[in-house]
Amino acid sequence: MRLRHPDGTVVHLGYGTNVLPAEDVDGLVAQSVEVGARIRRSLGTTGSVGLGLWLPADAAHRLAADPAGVREVRARLADEGVEIVTVNAFPYAAFQGAVVKHAVYHPTWAQRERLDYTLAAAGVLAGLLPDDVVADGHGSISTLPLAWQAPWSADDQDIAEAMLAELADGLAKVEADTGRRIVVGVEPEPGCVVETVEQAVDRLAAVDRDRIGVCLDLCHLAVGFDDADRAVALLDDAGLRVVKAQPAAALVVDDPADPATRAVLASYAEDRFLHQVRTPQGAGVAARDDLPEALDGDEPLATERPWRVHFHVPVHADPQAPLRTARDDLRASLAALLGGPAARVAHLEVETYTWSVLPGGGPSDVDELAAGLAAELAFVHAELVALGLTPL
Repeated sequence: MRLRHPDGTVVHLGYGTNVLPAEDVDGLVAQSVEVGARIRRSLGTTGSVGLGLWLPADAAHRLAADPAGVREVRARLADEGVEIVTVNAFPYAAFQGAVVKHAVYHPTWAQRERLDYTLAAAGVLAGLLPDDVVADGHGSISTLPLAWQAPWSADDQDIAEAMLAELADGLAKVEADTGRRIVVGVEPEPGCVVETVEQAVDRLAAVDRDRIGVCLDLCHLAVGFDDADRAVALLDDAGLRVVKAQPAAALVVDDPADPATRAVLASYAEDRFLHQVRTPQGAGVAARDDLPEALDGDEPLATERPWRVHFHVPVHADPQAPLRTARDDLRASLAALLGGPAARVAHLEVETYTWSVLPGGGPSDVDELAAGLAAELAFVHAELVALGLTPL
C-alpha cells in the first residue's frame, strides 16, 4: 500500500511476515503469496499489498547466491500483487519456534555471522525492489539493537563498530553493483544494548549516516514511556535518520496492583517470546526482563504506577478490560513522523508478530489471520489519511 505525503514523499505501508512460520525460500514465497492475496481481498483492493519480508539467515544466504532465483521470486510476488521494499533481518532463525525468548538476540553485532547475514539480506532486497522504487527511493532493513544488554563489554562495542563500518562498505558495494540503494536501521528494544534513542545516539556515534540509521518500533517506544517527537529531535541532533518505523501497540496496565487486572494480565505470560515490562521510577523506569518476573518473580515489579508491557497487540483492537493498548501513543508517534510538513520516514511495517500467542489461542486458520492483518493495515492506513497523506 502506498500513500503520498504532502511533501511529495511516497510512503510505503506493509505488514511484517515474521508473524508467519515458514523459513525456507519456497515456504516464504508461498506464505507471502497466500497471505498477501487474502489481505488484498479483505481490504477490497486490486492494487499491490506491501509485505515487510522476514528473511531468515539460511534463506537469505541461499537467495544471495542465486540471482536468478531472486528474479523468479520477485516476478512471482509481483504477479500476485505483492511488493517488497523492506526486510526484517532482526531474528536470525526460528522466530516462530516453541521458545524464542533471548535467542532472538543471537548472533550479536559482535559476531561476523550477523554481518554476513545482513549483507546477504541486502543483496536479496536489492533484487526484490520494484523498479519504480529504485528510480527515486531505497530499500530498508531492520536489525537488532547490537545485543541483549549483558554480557556486553567495551571490546564487544569496538567489534560491533568495526562490523557496522564493514556493513556500510558492503551496502555501498551492493549499490555500486546493482544501482539499488539499501539502508539499515538499528532497532532499539527494551533490555538491549540499544534500548533507548539516547543509547542509539551513543552506540551508533561512529556509523556511516548515509547507510545506517534507526528503525523506530513504536511499541518499544511506548514501553519505555518515550515519544516520537522527542526521539526524532534527538536523532536529528545526532544526524541519524529514521530508516523505517514499525506501527505497533504495547499493552498498558493502568493499575497493576488490582487483582482482577493481574488475572487478565497473567493470560499474556507465555513461553515463546520475551515480554519486557517497564514502570516509571524517578526520572527513568524500573524494569523486569519478562512478564512472569514482573508478576511473580523473586523481586516483582512495583505496582504503584502503571506498567507498559512489550507484547505487540493488534493495533486496531482492544484487549480484555481492564487492560488497554498504547494506541494513543501510536497515533502520536505517527503524527510526529508523518503529520508535519516533512515526512520523517518512508517505510512503515506493521509488526504484530504475536497473533499465535494471544490469549484464547489466536486465529484459527490463515483466513482469520489474514483478516486480522488486513484490519491492522486498514487502521494504520486510515490514521495516515487523517494526517493528510493521499492514497496512491
